[in-house]
Amino acid sequence: MGRKVLLDVDTGNDDAILLAMMLAAEDVDVVGVTTVSGNSTLNNTTQNTLSVLELFDRTDVPVAKGAERPLVREPCGAEWVHGENGIRGDLPASTTSPVDQTAMEFICDQVNSHGKHLTIAAVGPLTNIALAIANRPTLPDEIDELYLMGGSAHTHGNTTPVAEFNFWEDPEAASRVMQDGFPRMVGLDVTNQATVLPEFVDKIEDASPPLTTVSQWFDYPDELMKMEYGAKVPAIHDGVVGADIIGNILDYESYYLEVDTTDGPSRGAVICDVLGIMDTEMNVISEDRNRLSPTGNVAENIDIDRFREIISETILYYN
Repeated sequence: MGRKVLLDVDTGNDDAILLAMMLAAEDVDVVGVTTVSGNSTLNNTTQNTLSVLELFDRTDVPVAKGAERPLVREPCGAEWVHGENGIRGDLPASTTSPVDQTAMEFICDQVNSHGKHLTIAAVGPLTNIALAIANRPTLPDEIDELYLMGGSAHTHGNTTPVAEFNFWEDPEAASRVMQDGFPRMVGLDVTNQATVLPEFVDKIEDASPPLTTVSQWFDYPDELMKMEYGAKVPAIHDGVVGADIIGNILDYESYYLEVDTTDGPSRGAVICDVLGIMDTEMNVISEDRNRLSPTGNVAENIDIDRFREIISETILYYN
């Protein structure tokens, strides 16, 4: 059935696009979806997920409800970006309910079932993943890959000058995952570039259902759009993770990484040791210091043409 993938989402518009991509991909088997608060409340992100699966007639995919708030602080939400209840478009009412397990329990069960055949792709705040790793510290070593969409290693943030939304929403969870998970970090360094062509958006806008609903997931506030090709087009952040799972569109470099969990202006920022200057004692640079080992892989380059091809191939599957 292809690569086993578990998606951890806070379903807003680009999460829904990722779900559409993964469900349509020929060599991907979505074994389940876990939900977390982020773009909207947990109840909304869970309902949005169930409705997206209903839209694509994939109610066979189990959904597990996860954390309703970050580890430390109250949730913020991003309805101003994603629309009322956290998603745009005319979605059907769901005919299914979440499974009778927490997201953490469901994640651990999927690890038991699939082990090294399992890829976990987390594209919202990392609360569920941090809780799963805290409960099962060996989890990162038991699976094939842990992807996350979040952070920015070499560029500015999109929620504060230095912090990306998912990391800023729950930096304590992001810190735990970065310390113990050795993830593939797909951050703003590459996702800001991942725009779609205006003619593609026009094509799905003029198509029949369910693409008429999908087209609205590409509609963002003007201040978040980029001017390219003489038109304003969105960057599909979460879709980059899906495209890399499907088609290996990213190049990575390994670094020692930390996430700032302090209360200052850099809360949620990624500290990426590009120069390899941090040592185990956090001392000043010296020739005999013991450099810290990498803690994750950072996506640094993206094949934009292939990204757009994969978006087109998977979304137009529903035409």
